[in-house]
Amino acid sequence: MANMAYPMYEVDWSVLPPEQNRRFNPAFNIATIKQVVNEAIERVAPVSVRMPTPTRLRDLIRQIRAARTAAEERSVVNKECAYIRSTFREEDSVWRCRNIAKLLYIHMLGYPAHFGQLECLKLIASPRFTDKRVGYLGAMLLLDERQDVHLLITNCLKNDLNSNTQFVVGLALCTLGAIASPEMARDLASEVERLIKSPNAYIKKKAALCAFRIIRRVPDLMEMFLPATRSLLTEKNHGVLITGVTLITEMCENSPDTLNHFKKIVPNLVRILKNLILAGYSPEHDVSGISDPFLQVKILRLLRILGKNDAEASEAMNDILAQVATNTETSKNVGNTILYETVLSIMDIKSESSLRVLAINILGRFLLNNDKNIRYVALNTLLRTVHVDTSAVQRHRTTILECLKDPDVSIRRRAMELSFALMNSQNIRGMMKELLVFLERAEAECRAHCSSAMVLAAERYAPSAKWHLDTLFRLLLKAGNYLRDDTVSSTIQIISASAAERQAYAAMRLWTALQRCALCGDAADKQPLVQVAAWTIGEYGDLLVSEASSAISMVDEDGFDEFVRPSEEYVIDIYQKLLWSTQLSITTKEYLLLSLAKLSTRFSTTPSQDKIRVIIDTFGSHIHIELQQRGVELSQLYRQYAHLRPALLERMPAMEAPAGDRDDSDAEHDPAPDSPQHRADRPQPDALLDLIIGSEPLSNGEAELPAPAVASDNNNTTNDILDLLSGLDLSTPSMAPPAPAPAPLASAPDNLLLDGLFSSPTQPVSQPETTVTALERNGLRVEFLVSGGDTATLTMRATSSAHAALTDFLFQAAVPRTFRLDMMSPSGTVLTPQGEITQVLKVTNPSRTPLRLRIRVSYNIEGSPVLEQAEVNNFPPELFN
Repeated sequence: MANMAYPMYEVDWSVLPPEQNRRFNPAFNIATIKQVVNEAIERVAPVSVRMPTPTRLRDLIRQIRAARTAAEERSVVNKECAYIRSTFREEDSVWRCRNIAKLLYIHMLGYPAHFGQLECLKLIASPRFTDKRVGYLGAMLLLDERQDVHLLITNCLKNDLNSNTQFVVGLALCTLGAIASPEMARDLASEVERLIKSPNAYIKKKAALCAFRIIRRVPDLMEMFLPATRSLLTEKNHGVLITGVTLITEMCENSPDTLNHFKKIVPNLVRILKNLILAGYSPEHDVSGISDPFLQVKILRLLRILGKNDAEASEAMNDILAQVATNTETSKNVGNTILYETVLSIMDIKSESSLRVLAINILGRFLLNNDKNIRYVALNTLLRTVHVDTSAVQRHRTTILECLKDPDVSIRRRAMELSFALMNSQNIRGMMKELLVFLERAEAECRAHCSSAMVLAAERYAPSAKWHLDTLFRLLLKAGNYLRDDTVSSTIQIISASAAERQAYAAMRLWTALQRCALCGDAADKQPLVQVAAWTIGEYGDLLVSEASSAISMVDEDGFDEFVRPSEEYVIDIYQKLLWSTQLSITTKEYLLLSLAKLSTRFSTTPSQDKIRVIIDTFGSHIHIELQQRGVELSQLYRQYAHLRPALLERMPAMEAPAGDRDDSDAEHDPAPDSPQHRADRPQPDALLDLIIGSEPLSNGEAELPAPAVASDNNNTTNDILDLLSGLDLSTPSMAPPAPAPAPLASAPDNLLLDGLFSSPTQPVSQPETTVTALERNGLRVEFLVSGGDTATLTMRATSSAHAALTDFLFQAAVPRTFRLDMMSPSGTVLTPQGEITQVLKVTNPSRTPLRLRIRVSYNIEGSPVLEQAEVNNFPPELFN
């Protein structure tokens, strides 16, 4: 009778009442019942069409894990896939659910499983919940919007969204949120909006999360969910509350209008958060003694968004943020998470100053935590907020400097960057000492960044000239080849502009360091030091060997450094040892050779003069052409032009700092060199100029200059330059003016050095500097400090009044073909609020036509890329006169 009432293929023994189920036994479990059903099916199925019982999922997993090689594993998988394909050919396969489950596991291992897509649709259409569950899981894993099968599932989803079973509705909502295409989202958005209003909390929270995914896919549907979303905050179920807050957060981040709409709910969010803090113990929501920390974090994040740049909303949430910051337990990681979100909210909104100090003190406590992740988060957050309240962060300077000794490299790097952000004229001495100790044991990738920032910080905050020189000398010793290229020239300029006593002091300090490098054999690792020492000793060598040098104090920050006055012959021996070294670069040897030639006019003894002449003559046959040319030219000063040698090699006048000197406010953001050997004597071409020359032929079909070979991966950059040049007048005369003929080579090598020395030079006519504003948008201001002459100098100065730093800052410029543009390296790539970036441009204009300049500025602000472009044609008419 039971068989007549319930066909054998649809038997579900677990739901039959005892009086109709002769096999019912309370001791049976689900596995036993399924086994009985399978045995009944096997007995009824005809022998001719009976398929072997498929392998269970757990057995397949055991077989795959037991495979010893990848080939054996592939064999097992291929065999099982072949069997699953054969079962799919049957219209009414009773093992479809089991086979799809195995296929999903095979898919997770990385093997192709696309042939099971239609079978997933058949399971979804099944009335059984177990089939639907596996079918929807397969749809989420195997389908995407690029598949045609994806369109067939819409009707099944719509039917299941109207089901009377909440779990079936939940399956449909999860699947819709996972695989919804824009078309499917528009078709089913009304159904989801209806389910958000459902009285069932389970369906309501699933619908809210589905709406969250739909809005991400199709932001235009946001307005449809606005009325139903606000009502979610009145629910008492925490699951509905957290999904509602998540949905509102997504809406506010995507739409400013929606953000203004939801600012009215700030009192409601404050009330919910206050109830969570003051609520007693609730086992349902308690996590380590804190009531529902997940909901608290979501609410704090939403409050941060709603209170940003809004004084009224910020005022409403100040009190609750103070309560959270003072009442949250910090002994557990859960409490630290809530405090971290509270700190971010306090620093982002228009909070009171006392509240900001409280937030920074919380981060200071984080720095003392034993968990390295918490320390890293604290340093990262302090680095982001140091510009908001620097004085409050300064109170934790000692703890931050201790982090420089942390064994974790990420923490050390963040502590280094924060230390540079805290540096000022009051603490520069102490912080520089700590950073010098850090520099000694820092990793290679940190040394270049750290040393460059230290050079610029010392230049900006130096309390005295002597301290500045001592610090630069220590950096030259400790940083070695990791220093920036411009450190050598800037140090030389500082020494040149110093008083005579300071110059003698620098010569003695650098001689001591140079002597140690030569004797210890590590000069190759400290080539910037060798270059600065060679220039200084060459200029002031007479002060080094004079008896008056013994009276100069050599006391520095580290105490007394003993100095022994060297003899002239000993100095030349050290030079010879360095010049004979095979590890020094050509540039360093050029410094040494010219310095040695200058010493011939500084030293007075005849043996010294003869020894210097022999060394210089040796380089007249050097294998490297640059050194050979210098050797030949300098040798002439001992022969035909010996009477001119003292005048030619006399001491250089004091150097002035370049007009386009870089700003020091972004010292901590300077890019690091590629490698410690970056200062080899390779040229640094102007890539922008090369691209312009290489990509724009003249109108008469002739190239203005030989185009450099550009790799294929530079095509995008070339297109950017062509876009930048579009609109400029690039027309030229049909025949380019002939280039001046090169001067004939001298008949004798004697004229190499002195050729044109006594001819009257043409003095360029300098023009007074004027300021031209090129771009002013979104808080970014770009202006040129213009200095005229035969070659005009444009000093680009970029400043920002934005609330956040501009990263990856790139300035590009282009001129018509009748001009020549040379761009120097920029002072940095990160433009902080109230900071500046400078870059020097030199423009040559043979035709004397008015200058037209097209500029392009690109940068990132808070993760969003920005591109600005403008044309500047308001330069002074007399610029090139």
